[in-house]
Amino acid sequence: MSNDKRAASAPWIRTRLRTAPGAATALAVLVLVTAFLAAAFPRAVDAYESKGLRHDIATADAGRSTVEIARPQPGLELPQEQREAETRNPELTRVGTALLKALPAPLRADASSVAYGVRTTKPSVATEPWLPRPDAVPPKLTYVAQSGLKDHATLASGAWPTAPDGVTADSRAVQGAVTEETAAELKVKVGATITLLTAAQEPITVTITGIVAPRDPKGSYWSADPLLRSPSLVPDPSSSFPVNFWTGTVLLAEDTGPVLLSTAAEPVVFWRFPPDPTGLTGPDGSRLTSVIASLESGPGLLKVRRIAGGTAVVGTGLGTIVEANARMRDAIGPVIAVAGLGIGSVAAVVLLMTGALIAARRRDELALMRSRGGSLRGIGGRLLAETAVTVLPASALGLLLAVLLVDEGRWWPGALAAAGVALLVCVALPVRTTLQHIRPTLHGAREDMVSARPSRRRTVAELTLLVLAVGAVTALRRRGTSTGGGTDLLVSAAPVLVALIAALVLVRIYPLPLRLAARPMARLRGAIGFLSLARAGRSSAGGALPLLALLLALATAAFGGSVIAGIGDARDDAALASVGADARVSGMGDRATLPDELVRTVSGLDGVRDAAPVRVEYSVTMPEAAAGDGAGTRTDTAADTGTAGDDAADADDAATAALVGVEPASYARLARTHGLPAFPAARLRATGPSAPLPEGTEAGPERVLPAIASPAVAARLGKEPRAVRTLSGDFRVQVVGTTAHVAAVSSTNFLIVNAASLEQKAPTTLLLAGAPDPGKLRAAVDENGKKFVVQLRSEERARYVNTPMQAGAERIYLAAVAAGAGYALLAVLLSLLQTAPERKTLLARLRTMGLTTAQGRRLLAFEATPQALLAAGGGLFTGWATIALLSPGVDLVPLALAGVAGSDTGPVPLRTDLWSLGLPAAGVVALAAAVAGVQAWWASRRGSITELRAGDSR
Repeated sequence: MSNDKRAASAPWIRTRLRTAPGAATALAVLVLVTAFLAAAFPRAVDAYESKGLRHDIATADAGRSTVEIARPQPGLELPQEQREAETRNPELTRVGTALLKALPAPLRADASSVAYGVRTTKPSVATEPWLPRPDAVPPKLTYVAQSGLKDHATLASGAWPTAPDGVTADSRAVQGAVTEETAAELKVKVGATITLLTAAQEPITVTITGIVAPRDPKGSYWSADPLLRSPSLVPDPSSSFPVNFWTGTVLLAEDTGPVLLSTAAEPVVFWRFPPDPTGLTGPDGSRLTSVIASLESGPGLLKVRRIAGGTAVVGTGLGTIVEANARMRDAIGPVIAVAGLGIGSVAAVVLLMTGALIAARRRDELALMRSRGGSLRGIGGRLLAETAVTVLPASALGLLLAVLLVDEGRWWPGALAAAGVALLVCVALPVRTTLQHIRPTLHGAREDMVSARPSRRRTVAELTLLVLAVGAVTALRRRGTSTGGGTDLLVSAAPVLVALIAALVLVRIYPLPLRLAARPMARLRGAIGFLSLARAGRSSAGGALPLLALLLALATAAFGGSVIAGIGDARDDAALASVGADARVSGMGDRATLPDELVRTVSGLDGVRDAAPVRVEYSVTMPEAAAGDGAGTRTDTAADTGTAGDDAADADDAATAALVGVEPASYARLARTHGLPAFPAARLRATGPSAPLPEGTEAGPERVLPAIASPAVAARLGKEPRAVRTLSGDFRVQVVGTTAHVAAVSSTNFLIVNAASLEQKAPTTLLLAGAPDPGKLRAAVDENGKKFVVQLRSEERARYVNTPMQAGAERIYLAAVAAGAGYALLAVLLSLLQTAPERKTLLARLRTMGLTTAQGRRLLAFEATPQALLAAGGGLFTGWATIALLSPGVDLVPLALAGVAGSDTGPVPLRTDLWSLGLPAAGVVALAAAVAGVQAWWASRRGSITELRAGDSR
């Protein structure tokens, strides 16, 4: 029996696929694309998390990322032979090999850069007279006998240092080398000798036999301890005066570690293991953090001590690097979840719409089978088999494409996502189709939305969704996208729920305007308007499912576009805050002033639209807070500037501020050009008591200069004139306005005055508006010496280079915008295709009554207009409302500015992107009109008799 059933089912499936190959192919393509996107999303997330973790470890300073295991010199209670043996290469190599094998997964070391040896931890004074002494203080040197010197350096001059046979703690002569940088700064030459004293003050002569050049100066071998590569001029902490001395490292020959045991420089034995991040994946981050914590103070440390000795300690900053990466991942994850859930919901609705379209096209066929005795189980089984033959290979191919194109990531999340797509399509189509035939339906039953009344069950379901949406949005506004415990799916689904409620509300109110518009249309002579409204109200294309798909797609596209726009705007603002203008010329020192010739030359370069010379003086001491004018005080003119600071600014935080002397007119133009808050130049007039001083005269204490201050400085100074002492002169200032930002400085505490009123007027900074040629600008500046620095806003903006994690998240959002727009257009197409046979029949009937081709085109266009406008307008409103509701809870700092030193890390909220809102919505209207026009043109090519013979669907 079962064999007969199987034999009978095969011709059915083959016959159906041959009968409707276009529909099967279209369904397979849609499933393939959806399965590919579903499988690629988790793999893309895994890929950017893995690349981000590797990037953070690989680019971190080697001194932080290297795992160093060290222990003090062997105890004095041990025999000297044993102490010396523990510091020789054979024993160090044996222990290092054992430690390398004992590193717990997923921590792996770069075996080619592993280094071990003996080094001194207490610098020793070098008294040789030929060594440089900047402030009459002799240099202090450290000594290291480290393995692998010949493998990581090339010999620049001299010979490699060698260890004589039998070096012991009693040896008094060894050989060493220094790097080129150390030799240049400390004046070391080949053949020079440096004396290292023992604990008994006996001299050990270190002969410099060679000068070496590092093969990879940035590698861990040379950067784990930067003094190996480059000496440093450091202040003397024991001196009461600001004096500096040189410190550096002498590289002793390998296997000369025993000689350091006799010194008082506190030698230690060490093994350095630079991490190898090439095999790490994103999910390894939490395990890596746990492993490092265990090595530092846990079971891992006990294992290390069993190998390297009971006094061994593990030191590394790798755990901090991994934790910072995890914080960025946790901050980005919830924002990405919003895009994933949005596009996933849109795709699911579109697949359901596809199933509804197929069910509508086969309704008569299946109704006939049902009337002839077909069971629901048999019909559903045939539909399941027929769908699975098409859907399962398409899903598998989509998964394969995702694996091939996204080369990193775990396979099982993508496989589950692709399987979910296949399961949804395979189940939704048979279930929806069979449910329509549980009871016999009358031919010609209306599907008029104007006369439809929602059931109580639908009302309860809509109220439940409304409560969920309100709860999700409220939670997101209160606690943001990061909940501290991973991604909250309810919060991340808030845009989806908002779009869902909007769709249900619009479907509820949609009949009302149709009723109102149909009445006046019925009184007109022409039938086109009335027929189009009647058809629009009766058409199932305006149902909840198509509208839901459109609103979800448009809201997700708007949200993703706002994320991308917010990231770009935040980086532009941060670059402007850092540079102050399109270009900036300033001295290397805070007190360096710009020559007049330099200012004139640079201001006249091609591409410079405007120039504003500014005098900046940092760390000016502010007077004590005025009595009665504490925090929260604001001037009477603060509101006039439109940029008054927070009234709750604490005046105690403004003990020092930056004094900014400007030319009010040029600075106001520059602020206006760069979109900064309007600057009240007229309030800094240099008249009366603030008039410019004659050359060579000093200001008296009675001079009062009007000033624009930051909110905190204004609160500290109060409303009355206050005395200020600066390098630019001593005077009193009276705050006449406040502003929250100033182009010249990034400090939040500042005081802006008219530079013409200062005793010292020479500018220290030149701010430029325009796009000067960088090469010509730097050449013009270099003509006045090398003591001036050029900063370009474009170069500062380029400094915000995406890390792999940020770049991956941005690509996902770009894909979300594109996919959202694509699914929105597909939803429009599916909704119109669902009613295409009815419209064709309608046109055929009306043409027999005298309807012209032009009238038919207008009829179809007018019929599609209400649904298209409803979807476009609802999408615009839903997208805007979603962004407005969710923006207080979303901070884009991890995506925009994280990991950039010196960047402004203030909150970066969502900003509505008009292009992301308008383009998909306009595309919906345009596609609806295009489909209606094409359908009318195609219907006009077929005769009315031919169309009516094809069968009357109503």
